[in-house]
Amino acid sequence: MSDSDEGEMLKAETEEEDEEGQGERNDLERKEKEISGEEDQNGLSHAYVRLDLKSKGLTDMSLLSSFIHLRYLDISSNHLSDFSPLANLTQLLWVKGDGNLLQRFEGQPFGQLTYLQWLSFANNRLFVVKGLGGPALETLNLTGNGIQTMQGLEYHNLTSLVTLELRGNCLETTDGFYLPNLRHLYLAQNNIKRLEGLEKLERLNTLHLRDNQLETLDGLSPNMKCLQYLNVRGNLISSMRALRTLASVGQTLKALVLLDNPLAKTDDYRLYVISHLSQLEQLDKDPVTAGEKSEAQEKVQNLFMAYCVVKLIAPKN
Repeated sequence: MSDSDEGEMLKAETEEEDEEGQGERNDLERKEKEISGEEDQNGLSHAYVRLDLKSKGLTDMSLLSSFIHLRYLDISSNHLSDFSPLANLTQLLWVKGDGNLLQRFEGQPFGQLTYLQWLSFANNRLFVVKGLGGPALETLNLTGNGIQTMQGLEYHNLTSLVTLELRGNCLETTDGFYLPNLRHLYLAQNNIKRLEGLEKLERLNTLHLRDNQLETLDGLSPNMKCLQYLNVRGNLISSMRALRTLASVGQTLKALVLLDNPLAKTDDYRLYVISHLSQLEQLDKDPVTAGEKSEAQEKVQNLFMAYCVVKLIAPKN
């Protein structure tokens, strides 16, 4: 979703415009008065369901506890670390808290928000994820924090999670993702050296690992029966053995990105990859053609025949 789309979605549903130059407290008090005290011509009171408080210099959000009808809230780019006032906003569906000072989820109210489906705390000060929950949460964005481990993301607290964004953190392994319903996992720009625990992600469709430190693809599992897109661009993969590992997900994999690895610079790399992955439709952003598939198959047959000839003429001990 673009910034312009988000801005459009988060416009307050009222015809009155905020007056420029007001302090944060006066601004919130005015909105609170509108919600609780005024009636329109039909006798119905105003109720904000969308509120944009982006870049307001907020350090405290206690007055928000009265906005009980809010469903969409943008409080990004402020100076907030305590989000406990959100506990009263039980109708929330969508919260964007990017660019604040959140350090931990323990003691915060997000697990109590039973309807919350979309949550973003990119570019905060998080180092751990323990304490995070939400029975309806489907999308979680924690990009650009300092998270070092995924221990604490517990399935019974996140049964509905489908998309998880963890780009630009400090992860060294994929271990700890016990989220069986997860479909999309974005782990680019971490320090990941090992693929571990992926056998638990049986419904994963997208795995994005660009710009990490992987030397092999060991850890991909046949249990990943739904994996269709894998991006490992910009890693350290150099051995053809990595392609044999890919065979474990070869029956479902349709798109693969291996650019900017040493392996991608070897002769006949593209044909070799295609020969190992029969269902592949796209390699390094380019479609796999029928001609390439035919050529790759022919190359494999020739190599096999050459191997058989060598075995036949090799001297026996």
